[in-house]
Amino acid sequence: MIPVRKFSLDEGWLGRLANTLFVVCLAVLVTWMVWRYYVLTPWTRDGRVRAETVNAAAEVYGKVKEIPVVENQYVHKGDILFTIDPYEFKLDVDKAAGLMEARRQEMLISQTLAQRRQGLDTEAISREEQQTSQSAAATAQAAYAEARAQWNLARLNLERTVIRSPVNGYVNNLRLRVGDFATIGQTKLSVVDSDSFWISGYFEETKIPRIHEGDIAEIELMGMSETIRGHVESICRGIADSNGEADTQGMQKVNPVFYWVRLAQRIPVRIHIDHVPEDLTLAAGMTCTVVIQPRKLHE
Repeated sequence: MIPVRKFSLDEGWLGRLANTLFVVCLAVLVTWMVWRYYVLTPWTRDGRVRAETVNAAAEVYGKVKEIPVVENQYVHKGDILFTIDPYEFKLDVDKAAGLMEARRQEMLISQTLAQRRQGLDTEAISREEQQTSQSAAATAQAAYAEARAQWNLARLNLERTVIRSPVNGYVNNLRLRVGDFATIGQTKLSVVDSDSFWISGYFEETKIPRIHEGDIAEIELMGMSETIRGHVESICRGIADSNGEADTQGMQKVNPVFYWVRLAQRIPVRIHIDHVPEDLTLAAGMTCTVVIQPRKLHE
């Protein structure tokens, strides 16, 4: 008789099979997660913290008298940033007030004479003299209005000697000292609006079709372990194009294209920050990683 060989599955073989299946499943799961993160989920490491900045400049000329703020100080809307010596402007107000009062008295006299001559009979005064008196009264009234406008302007310039913060924020780039001469329109410091921080993420154009307004955004600041939540506020509709610029002869400049290498353009996406932790310090210019959760993934 031919002997029959028996095959048996020992426990060691089953264990190796289970381990192999586990490793294969784990590899498939990791591959799917990586593919989902890098292909389906739009993300970028090129994100920047942005904020609106207000440049504080003098509207009148003069020497700086007082600077009650310091660099990086938090100020409220309406707080004084610096003041200009108001002495000359107070003199202008007094001078304009005196001129306005003189013009007002002249106007009252002219109006009184015009009214008196209008009541006289044409036999006592000619029609021409009546019209002349009316014209003089109107001229005096215009002169008074002009003097009043000069007085208001002098008062306005006096108020402008006090430069106040137009927003809540932080004093930045303070390059001003007491005794400096302030020139009209010249920036002396800036205020970073603390209520205007947002994230600007620069995404490759191939990922833009999967980004929509309202999508959830997860923001990881460099060096920070805490994740900030936000949402897509808007998508930029235009970036600069180096093609089409004219040279000295009016010819268009067209950059060469390498068909085997085609770099995707980056499109700015504005992201609204929903909540900032109290212990987190935000500064315009910080870099961050932004991950967008498209609607089809989080709905």
